[in-house]
Amino acid sequence: MDTVVTGRSAASSLAPNYHPLPVTLATGEGSWVTDVDGHRYLDLLAAYSALNFGHRHPALVAAAHHQLDRLTLTSRAFGHELLEPFARAVADLIGPLLAEPDPLVLPMNTGAEAVETAIKAARKWGYEARGVPDGRATIVVAEGNFHGRTTTIVSFSDDPDARRGFGPYTPGFRLVPYGDASALVEAIDDTTVAVLLEPVQGEQGVVVPPDDYLPAVRAACTARGVLLVADEVQSGLGRTGSTLACERWGVRPDLVTLGKALGGGIVPVSAVVGRSDVLGVLTAGTHGSTFGGNPMACAVGLAVVELLSTGDLQRRALTLGQVLRDRLDALVADGLLARVRTIGLWAGLDVDASRAGGPATGRELAERLLARGVLAKDTHGATIRLAPPLTITDQDLHLALDRLADALR
Repeated sequence: MDTVVTGRSAASSLAPNYHPLPVTLATGEGSWVTDVDGHRYLDLLAAYSALNFGHRHPALVAAAHHQLDRLTLTSRAFGHELLEPFARAVADLIGPLLAEPDPLVLPMNTGAEAVETAIKAARKWGYEARGVPDGRATIVVAEGNFHGRTTTIVSFSDDPDARRGFGPYTPGFRLVPYGDASALVEAIDDTTVAVLLEPVQGEQGVVVPPDDYLPAVRAACTARGVLLVADEVQSGLGRTGSTLACERWGVRPDLVTLGKALGGGIVPVSAVVGRSDVLGVLTAGTHGSTFGGNPMACAVGLAVVELLSTGDLQRRALTLGQVLRDRLDALVADGLLARVRTIGLWAGLDVDASRAGGPATGRELAERLLARGVLAKDTHGATIRLAPPLTITDQDLHLALDRLADALR
């Protein structure tokens, strides 16, 4: 056994900021991965929705290979031949779902970068367009949120693991209960420039709001002249059975943040998409990214948009999502799970720690699944999340759920 020194294996040079399951993966294809010892697993995590199209989707790999032989990076000091086509494709896909049908697109790299960009744009817009006194802008956010782990973002997190020890915290945020539209309305005042929400809280355990919540939030933002910013980094691009989760409630945000699946599981790609008067405040020198919108990112992102443009994958997520829901509801009815929450091909499962013989924690259930050739991950103690690739076959989904039932028993 390795000697443990300051909380880590003496053989590891990695900082201990993750607690992964004990498996080392080597190859992947579609919904399946293989570890270094040759054991195969069904991937029901899909890298937190970054692998919505599965591992090494042929169209995405081909796009990456083609671009790798041409040009990989220019920085934004220069243009390249895919930058405008990428922006136009994203605008065409997302624009009809937003408050402005012909939006601007600001490419970045990670989801957290996209959220930080949206915060900066909302503040600057508030000062320039709404006359909020400089340095006084506020943004209303929700309890249980997860928008990333940068210092600004953890300043308005109520997750002690993400927040504790990283102060002093950035001011300018008001935290209200998720799903409570009345509390949100009360938090808006003359200094408020935006409301920033996840339509579905993924990290919290796939928490789906009441059906009247997001429409009420949209109405409040419109009435008070503030921005609705939807963080769709996890929920967007097909996961919930629609291109954006906001569509499920007929809500059109002013800005939307995208990430994870936009890079097809190949390269980090994110973007803020939304109203031109808002993103237009970010002029030369006010915001940027060396790698944002690089040629590799644009090549893969264009292929991702093409996969989603037909709507087939979104419809598939709805169809398989019903299978997922029915199977999970049966496990609850049999007393094997305490609760489940589903939307599209996405689910949060709460274990019943009091049940004799069952897993006591989400981590224990994830480990039982690992032993049965299924990959999933715990969150917040008693919960695991399931987010299979949208390309998973019916047969493989049933196989994974059979193994879940066995692990619970």
